[in-house]
Amino acid sequence: MNLTNNTILITGGTGGFGVEFASKLMALGNTVIITGRNAQKLQEVAQKLPGVHTIQSDVSLVEDISTLYNRVTRKFPDLNIIINNAGEMRKISLHHQHALTDITREIDINLMGPIRMVQQFLPHLKTKKTAAILNVTSGIALMPFPISPIYSASKSGLRAYTQALRVQLKNTNIKVIELVAPGSSTALNDKFRNEDGFSESALMAPEKIVDAAIKGMQHDKNEIYPGLAKLMRVLSRVAPNFIISQSAKMGASFMYGKQEHE
Repeated sequence: MNLTNNTILITGGTGGFGVEFASKLMALGNTVIITGRNAQKLQEVAQKLPGVHTIQSDVSLVEDISTLYNRVTRKFPDLNIIINNAGEMRKISLHHQHALTDITREIDINLMGPIRMVQQFLPHLKTKKTAAILNVTSGIALMPFPISPIYSASKSGLRAYTQALRVQLKNTNIKVIELVAPGSSTALNDKFRNEDGFSESALMAPEKIVDAAIKGMQHDKNEIYPGLAKLMRVLSRVAPNFIISQSAKMGASFMYGKQEHE
């Protein structure tokens, strides 16, 4: 697909992949709009990337998505690409008590957010000659990551939804793309740095992941597997028990704690 002269909306645009996508897609000659929950961070990105358009919005809130749709389609009627990038990842021990209103936070952001964004913007995208939806999943969508069980569920769910969406839209002008991102050196993974089993060398630079994503989009790839995500794809098929046992080593003491002796 042609990645020049598009109008692109990126959720979660204040850090990590979002900033990289914005920077690189603007350099290719696209109009880029980013969203985020934090107004100060949006302002910082606007200063870093002159010309980027910012809108404060939270993908976990239905009313924010509705408001975002009205603002974007009025001001940027040529919008034809959406990148569902906003995400949150927590380490959670299910042995501990968690508020029922909080335990599903990653589901609300990582899964319900993209589903609602697509549902809201789909009629608009259908009016465009060429359009695309890129959903950012994770290598964890291919396997459980026990220290982050809700994140695992959200990304696996988003992968299944993306595949179903691609089938349903096959006779439209909308291309559906999945970026299966490997672990990266972004703030998302900072909380794991002190956990047993953490490997800094296994993390891929976010700019390299976004470079791979853009190249994959330009070559009309439906699924993009940068770096270690390729290996995870293979192992999830040929040695699923091995890959789960390896992923369970991360943060084992945090997950089990005293409970394993009780």
